[in-house]
Amino acid sequence: MKNVGVFDILGPVMIGPSSSHTAGAVRLGRAARCIMGEDFKKVNFYLHGSFAKTYKGHGTDRALVAGILGMDTDDERIRKSFDIAKERDIEINFIESDLGEVHPNTVKIEFINSNITSYIIGSSIGGGSIAVVNIDGEKVYFTGEYPTLLVKYKDKKGMISKISFAIALGDINIATLKVDRESKGEIATAVIETDNKVNYNIIDEISKLEGVFSVKFIDAI
Repeated sequence: MKNVGVFDILGPVMIGPSSSHTAGAVRLGRAARCIMGEDFKKVNFYLHGSFAKTYKGHGTDRALVAGILGMDTDDERIRKSFDIAKERDIEINFIESDLGEVHPNTVKIEFINSNITSYIIGSSIGGGSIAVVNIDGEKVYFTGEYPTLLVKYKDKKGMISKISFAIALGDINIATLKVDRESKGEIATAVIETDNKVNYNIIDEISKLEGVFSVKFIDAI
């Protein structure tokens, strides 16, 4: 049975009104920013289910924008996030959408910069908690509660061992590790949650492994 802490009951320290529609939305935006980077000039938010129906009343729209601007859940500037985005010359659009069989509080956040378009899909799953479930069409699952490594590599024997060894050399413990792959011998993606922040040297070592295509690090949100 999972232990329940006081913050599971009370929810996060936040600007309201809703932990799911406001705090969770801020954290989804922050997660997207961590994955996609800070160099963008246009962001489209595709809102699904409850998000699509209530986003104006619950302030989900302002919360999502605050998140992609790097604000935390208790930031007083959340209410002014539209103005701040405008000052930074960032175009924002909200589109009501059907994203399929996903959680009711789900959003696809699409970043556009020059000729590059990338996106994440994530859900606010209650009490301010989130789950990122898709990045640029690839299935993933992580919550942002732990520092997280996303490693894309060619699926072959020994790769997980080599990646894990590189992390262990930095005296970092792996909390969880999940692997998804297109098919045997094709591209695989490892989602690795750790107990401590992963430094640049470790990321560089993993990047140099033969068969590794990309490594992204997302600090705990």
